[in-house]
Amino acid sequence: MEGEPAVSRNEKKERGPRQRGNRLGFWFFETALRLFGLRGAYGLLYIVCSYYLLFDRAAVRAALAYTTRRFPGDGRVRQLANAYRLFISQGKTLIDRYYLASGLGDFRVDLNGYDKVEEVLSESEQGFILLTSHVGNWQVVMTFLEKMRKRIHLLMRPEDNPAVKESLHIDGEDDMIKVISPEQFLGGVVEMMNVIKDGDVVSIMGDRSYGYSSLNVSFLGEEARFPYGAFTIAAASGRPVVVLLSAKISTRHYRIDIVDVLRPGYKGRKNKEEQLKVWVQQYAALVEAYLQAYPFQCFLFHDIWNRRRPSSSKLPAEQSDTRTKDRD
Repeated sequence: MEGEPAVSRNEKKERGPRQRGNRLGFWFFETALRLFGLRGAYGLLYIVCSYYLLFDRAAVRAALAYTTRRFPGDGRVRQLANAYRLFISQGKTLIDRYYLASGLGDFRVDLNGYDKVEEVLSESEQGFILLTSHVGNWQVVMTFLEKMRKRIHLLMRPEDNPAVKESLHIDGEDDMIKVISPEQFLGGVVEMMNVIKDGDVVSIMGDRSYGYSSLNVSFLGEEARFPYGAFTIAAASGRPVVVLLSAKISTRHYRIDIVDVLRPGYKGRKNKEEQLKVWVQQYAALVEAYLQAYPFQCFLFHDIWNRRRPSSSKLPAEQSDTRTKDRD
């Protein structure tokens, strides 16, 4: 198409899985949710997810990339059952997101480890980085964000599936929640550094590179690629990384865990990637430990272990950080 930027096949793959879901499908689930409640809407998932298991090979491969490593002793049939269960679990979180966003009801949410955040807030008037993951339900995490009474800037790609965007209210902003696009100048690094300095919080997903620089660290028994941009920004700003994970416990019960506070920093100008790798590995270990307790809460749906992919491009955050350090 004239005027459309050229995108390589590898770049298209890295942008994420193909779009799934349409307005009719979301309307169907929304109607079931309003008529029959959460359990009634959940019941439809067993039919829909059976279709994906039988006919969507890409979705199955993406799920098996995780389940075969989380459950290495399971055979082929059991692994397919694991993938099916993972589909069901993700479907429930999507329904829960709409349930919350539409004001139909709420959930009991247990918040654990908030004392770690209070300690960070007491140290400085500047903000920090909130590092989350494709684990649990980020919409429920809004409960935690409201408790902080801090303006949150979500680093997220523009949602390009209109059905998903409209039904789940993705990209919506209010006075306390803003969106920073990684597709803007320098990947939004300048804006992120500025808002942290101003006392705001930047929320970043820490387990998908989306084409930016990543490091190989150990995850579920094999080397996997994890991005290190969040740690580059933390080291450059001198502010900590608060690691937050969540899990669905039952139909109306979630938990949010502040699992740790990491404080990246450079010791000298050399081997910065090797220094950052220590922090990335710590984060990956935290996620892995969480998935030991909640194995069907991982919604990566991406083969981060695939070594055949070419090296990703340099992360703008790393470029910005290098320039900052050179001026010191």
